[in-house]
Amino acid sequence: MRHFLDIADISAPDLKAILADAHAMKAARKGLPKGAPDPDAALPGRALAMIFEKSSTRTRVSFEMAIRQLGGSSLVLNVADMQLGRGESIADTARVLSRFVDAVMIRANKHEDVRELAAFASVPVINGLTDRSHPCQIVADLMTLEEHFGKLADLKLAWVGDGNNVAASFIHAAPKLGFALHLACPQGYSPHEDDVGYAGNSGGKVELSNDPQAAVEGADVVIADTFVSMGDKDAQKRLMDLAPYAVTAELMARANAKAVFLHCLPAHRGEEVEAAVIDGSQSLVFDEAENRLHAQKAILKWCLADA
Repeated sequence: MRHFLDIADISAPDLKAILADAHAMKAARKGLPKGAPDPDAALPGRALAMIFEKSSTRTRVSFEMAIRQLGGSSLVLNVADMQLGRGESIADTARVLSRFVDAVMIRANKHEDVRELAAFASVPVINGLTDRSHPCQIVADLMTLEEHFGKLADLKLAWVGDGNNVAASFIHAAPKLGFALHLACPQGYSPHEDDVGYAGNSGGKVELSNDPQAAVEGADVVIADTFVSMGDKDAQKRLMDLAPYAVTAELMARANAKAVFLHCLPAHRGEEVEAAVIDGSQSLVFDEAENRLHAQKAILKWCLADA
């Protein structure tokens, strides 16, 4: 059973194979209408259930289009409309859905719920986002950087802001793909100690500090994320604490002259990033968003390769 729950769980060769497949499928679709199936339609007849505890734009649309282009179909399930929202156990939900569909993608509040779903499912489970990680996003981000730079090894990535779920997945990827990662986070917003420990034990080149200028100095890639995420109850405090970590044009100028900017979106211009940066020539955010589609397709194919 191939679940896709965390980048840390995926071997380096498998992660590289997923990225290579994403690039190949993107190239093969040139000139095709977006709703047309892929030339090889690798997953005909497969059904994907998508469970949403959190609202979504890119995750929902990219997965729905991904399974369609691969020749399959999807079911969109809002937790509020399911018995899961009325107290049915995760284990029973996993067992039932496994009888109806070939794979389940879930965008959840709690990481442990996704782990439990996978433990009781007899079909692959894909983590579409949790409070602890966002592995599908990072595959798209890495794909975007490979497109731009040609390789990931020896790049310097700078993460500025909250050491959140997206930051965690970058930490998981660093030792597998050979890039250096410097995270600048204010006191109280550091990445989870388990993720930092994983990077250290895996030989990852991951550095932590409270200094955004030091993190960005000489970087090839500067990455930001929203200061206030869905479910955060302390918005005003977060905005105040994280304000010095906004990616401004001045901060971006400390990076390499050919550095690029990433943001998983949605973005809040004037908070975590200036409009001049995210809308400027160094920004790859919309290439990054487009690549969610190709990344999801490669993840689905990897999960269902032996199913």
